[in-house]
Amino acid sequence: MKILFTRTALVLLGLGALVSSCSKRPQSQKTGITYNDKYNGGYERFRQTHPSPGPGVIPIEGGTFVMGGSADQDVTFDYNNVRRRVTVPSFYMDETEVSNQDWLDYLHWISVTFPDDHEYYYNAVPDTLVWRKPLSYNEPYVDNYLRNPAFQDYPVVGVTWDQTQDYCTWRTDRMNENILRETGRLKTWQELNGAKGKSAQAGGSANSKDPFNTAIYLNGQYKGPGIDGKNMVPDISPNAKPSTGKGGGKAVRPVRMEDGIVKQGYRLPSEAEWEYSALSLVGNTTFENESAGKIYPWNGLGVRSAKRQTRGLILANFKRGLGDNMGVAGYLNDKADITAPVRSYVPNDFGLYNMAGNVNEWVQDTYRQTSFEEVEDFNPFRGNEFKDKRLSDPSKGYYAKDKYGKPILDPAKSGKKMKYADLIALQQAQNTNTTAGATDANGNATTPPAATPTPAGTTVAPVAAPKSSLAGKPYNPDFRGALDSVNTTLYGTTTLVNDHSKVFKGGSWNDLAYWLNPATRRFMNEDESSAEVGFRCAMTMVGQPEINPGGKPHYRVKQAKPYKAH
Repeated sequence: MKILFTRTALVLLGLGALVSSCSKRPQSQKTGITYNDKYNGGYERFRQTHPSPGPGVIPIEGGTFVMGGSADQDVTFDYNNVRRRVTVPSFYMDETEVSNQDWLDYLHWISVTFPDDHEYYYNAVPDTLVWRKPLSYNEPYVDNYLRNPAFQDYPVVGVTWDQTQDYCTWRTDRMNENILRETGRLKTWQELNGAKGKSAQAGGSANSKDPFNTAIYLNGQYKGPGIDGKNMVPDISPNAKPSTGKGGGKAVRPVRMEDGIVKQGYRLPSEAEWEYSALSLVGNTTFENESAGKIYPWNGLGVRSAKRQTRGLILANFKRGLGDNMGVAGYLNDKADITAPVRSYVPNDFGLYNMAGNVNEWVQDTYRQTSFEEVEDFNPFRGNEFKDKRLSDPSKGYYAKDKYGKPILDPAKSGKKMKYADLIALQQAQNTNTTAGATDANGNATTPPAATPTPAGTTVAPVAAPKSSLAGKPYNPDFRGALDSVNTTLYGTTTLVNDHSKVFKGGSWNDLAYWLNPATRRFMNEDESSAEVGFRCAMTMVGQPEINPGGKPHYRVKQAKPYKAH
């Protein structure tokens, strides 16, 4: 019995030593200080991971490709997508177009979170009047297409580019809020709305006075009684204070970006991302050699399936010819008269559905005919208009919020990091102007006051925006060049193209096959909509760009040796 006890003790001792050695905290490679130790300052390091994507999207491994390379003709003689080689970083893309049901989810949230804000709801409703034609009987679609259950998995149409921006922000916030509530970092849905779900907050994030916003949360402004969950992150900072709420007296904190828990935000894909993912040349590539090019998201020169079981079937939803939207009764060619369900037809080699036909899709880019000459060759994009979050309390770093709980954004005032004193003075001037009502048509602050009170009661002179290096002209956040006072190209004055012209791609149920080519591009004003235009979302991928590293040669990444003080 004694021998057995001794052996057991030795085994347990050995296991304890093994666990201790395996769980040794990492050290800083530059100072030797141990991470995640509350006794030495609470420096934190988190496990480096390749974060998983949000719901609905699939990974797209980036690479180089010839943008515009799939176009074999320019029937409109626009000369607007000339071939050029670019590199697209890895990213995530919606597997399908955003459907009517997806948009109804959005409208439902607005109706229960802001039940008295009829303007907010009205502005979010798609324009169903896009179905009306002077010489067509499309009135049934006006009444039924968005809300009738028969169309719930059909792509949403009648949405403007501006509306898609709001949807992407809403979708990001709902995704991250759900993650935090399901994991107990915020109050769970059951705790928030009561066991029977009959609370006045039912269906809303918290309530209309305090809805969840990812940026506001990550800035430490969404916390406290009624918000904090039972499973918040332990705070090992020496400045942390014990919790008086759900933390049980332990120091806890909200999630930070460094924790790797919240996800990247949804957005529209750039034009380069959209074209790259639609073309999906990954299926034709071996060891960096392309065995065949593509004209459509599928292989071959035609639009019909060559497989034995589906031979002759149309591979996308488009208009086969004038007056032929669906084929002959008894053997309809693409099985759709208008749009089709978002998972119809065969996905491309990336696994994306309907990257040709069904509906055209908005992308993030602002349209210019000569973008191919002027954009960068890495992650090309045209439409940057940089904005900064306005501070409501510079001493605490708190963001100013609008009535929907979103941070207020102002045009960027500098192309580089400003001095802290200049930043604080500029923010104070903006806040004072907003309070005084001195704003322009876009709600941006205009004339600054002569002096602005600081929290300490002193005054500082307003700081002018830093000058650019070009002829001493003020920095302008419009990187499209339309407001450039040096290059006086009169977009919007001499042409139909202006700052509000946004690109859409892909072809639709009412387009001929030419527009199914991923290289084709058209534009429409950002506040306009159509029965032929919908969208899908993308998401930025952070970290290692390789999606499937298995079975491929790699250089070994060596681990740093632990530092030992002597």
